[in-house]
Amino acid sequence: MTAGYDPHAFEPFAVTVDLAVFTVRAGALHVLLIRRGRQPYAGAWALPGGFVLPRESAETAARRELAEETGLSEQLVAALRLEQLRTYSEPDRDPRMRVVSVAFTALVPDLPEPAAEGGGDAAHARWLAVEDVSELAFDHAVILADARERIGAKLEYTCLATGFCPPEFTLGELQSVYETVWNTTLDRPNFRRKVLATPGFVEAVPGAARLTGGRGKPAALYRPGPATTLHPPLLRPEGSTR
Repeated sequence: MTAGYDPHAFEPFAVTVDLAVFTVRAGALHVLLIRRGRQPYAGAWALPGGFVLPRESAETAARRELAEETGLSEQLVAALRLEQLRTYSEPDRDPRMRVVSVAFTALVPDLPEPAAEGGGDAAHARWLAVEDVSELAFDHAVILADARERIGAKLEYTCLATGFCPPEFTLGELQSVYETVWNTTLDRPNFRRKVLATPGFVEAVPGAARLTGGRGKPAALYRPGPATTLHPPLLRPEGSTR
């Protein structure tokens, strides 16, 4: 079946992976970045990632590189639910050679601090607030923007937001997660009405309430419901940052 096929008839190129991993910390959306320890872009912030080895899949390479460059444990990285974002293949995106990158993204609660010193191309890794990120190496600013749009969409159609709340939470606390990820302000009565009208999204904790400041009465507490997807979806308002 391969008779007459010449693999040298095509110019070789490399395949890499890049990861945009987000979490919510101190009321702000954060992304896990590495400081590059070697050229190109030595000293610049970048998304974790690296080259796919000949005998591994893109997802296997993504998990390996994430563990190597950030110091997150292999067990934690293996358990992450990574979602393939898209492929980036502009001819000049890497100054070293033609490189095609498969990007992955994830929005995950309760991730620990990365190791003080990174491995591979990373000098060290750090969680940075997305709003504080300015320049990134390669085309990683484009990947980051695309990934933020994707995780914003996931909150529209899934119950992921409850994972960033305490085990028992107020609707105000849930709303703050949406506002953080979507970078917008939501109308409180409208948000409350939509959440409570969505079957299986949240469940009331009988008799529980929490003071949230001000002079109002204590706010009712809720816990995650059995649903994993939202029907109907909880759509972002028009004009919010995407």
